[in-house]
Amino acid sequence: MKTFPMFLRMEDRTVVIVGGGEQAAQKCRLILKTEARIIVAADALDDELAALHRAGRIEQHDGPITPALFADTALVFIATGCPGADVALHALAKQAGAVVNVVDAPELCDAITPSIVDRDPVVVAIGTEGTAPVLARQIKTRVEQMLEPRLGDLAALSGRMRGAVAQRVPRAGRRNFWAWVFNGEPRQTHARGAEREAAEMLKSAIAAGGAPEAQVGGSVALVGAGAGRRDLITMRGVQRLQEADIVFHDRLIDPGVLEYARRDAERVCVGKAPGAHPWPQDRIDGLLVAAARQGKRVVRLKCGDPGVFARGAEEIAALAGAGIPCEIVPGVTAACVAAASAGTMLTERGRTDALVMATGTCRPGDTSPDMSGHLRPGTTLALYMAVQTAPAIQRDLLAAGHPTATPVEIVANADREDMQIVTTTLGGLAASMEAQNVANPAIILIRCLKTMTHEIGATAVA
Repeated sequence: MKTFPMFLRMEDRTVVIVGGGEQAAQKCRLILKTEARIIVAADALDDELAALHRAGRIEQHDGPITPALFADTALVFIATGCPGADVALHALAKQAGAVVNVVDAPELCDAITPSIVDRDPVVVAIGTEGTAPVLARQIKTRVEQMLEPRLGDLAALSGRMRGAVAQRVPRAGRRNFWAWVFNGEPRQTHARGAEREAAEMLKSAIAAGGAPEAQVGGSVALVGAGAGRRDLITMRGVQRLQEADIVFHDRLIDPGVLEYARRDAERVCVGKAPGAHPWPQDRIDGLLVAAARQGKRVVRLKCGDPGVFARGAEEIAALAGAGIPCEIVPGVTAACVAAASAGTMLTERGRTDALVMATGTCRPGDTSPDMSGHLRPGTTLALYMAVQTAPAIQRDLLAAGHPTATPVEIVANADREDMQIVTTTLGGLAASMEAQNVANPAIILIRCLKTMTHEIGATAVA
């Protein structure tokens, strides 16, 4: 290693930032996360720095810059934006014996600013010794996905309770206690936002003299994987996958999403194909209940969002009937991914101010939805599972008086390598789908713009 990673204590110490522009502001944002005293040395401050100065969060030094300014500092950043001035200021700072970082001049840096994942007091620093900052940011993104946003609060809570643990939990049981806190139910509970419940778990365990011997029963998380590639899943979804003992997943899930799960987690595909259901819903419901009753942490991984045409309500009902706790982790639904993949918006001010999501395929025997009632002026109608029923939907909408020129976009396999985008009109919907061999999974976006002046229903269009 050419550089040695180390965390510096910043409480009651001084950091000097030389420069009053954007580069200096970037370093100031970073150091404001610490408890250091910040002095910004510049004759003039940009708007952001000036506001911080008025708020008393930084001090300004607008006088002559001498080595005395840099004496007894924890760190010095030089960020004037002028290479010549930076070299001269670096010499003054080194004369005072300071540890210096000169922005965009690695050869003049004693310290290199890492990429930081901040879950204060949990902090992860990532560095590549200045050789590959893009790689450092990619690693940062991966770590951000691994660590839930509230993890720092749990660590701080645990820190406040260390004294009580030392008093009430025998030494031999302390390792198991902390393993239970960070690997078990307290962390899961805290991560889903139930901080008070998690704190009560810790207090009860401390009062009992240690962690519970075993947790009774399992739990289930209905996780939306997003539609498309692996990086559309939420950080909370990734966290649940990393905690899971078993994952029941849909057929169309990107295989890369499953890589977020633990290596030893069991993976079971329960996907359904159009017209073929080797995994009927009641069988899936039974598997979720059975696995949870075995004490397993279960993830039901669904494409898109589990609450949008994903039969999640049936699974929740089955779990509730069995008394099994269930968490819903939302995902990016297919309509949003389809519109983004096509480079369009689902709503647009002055043209479409309403969004309706509807399914084109209902249960056998159910009445078909009234698509014309959904498609009113100023509305985008996003149709799921409508490839087979598109000709009938087209016929009904035209018969209700919607113009043949109504714009339509069809996005199949959104955000995947084999994505297909077809732009057509309501009048050409079925013919375009047939000509382009559009197949599931696909989203059909029909836009009834406010600017289209017509009397819907007044005249049937042949």
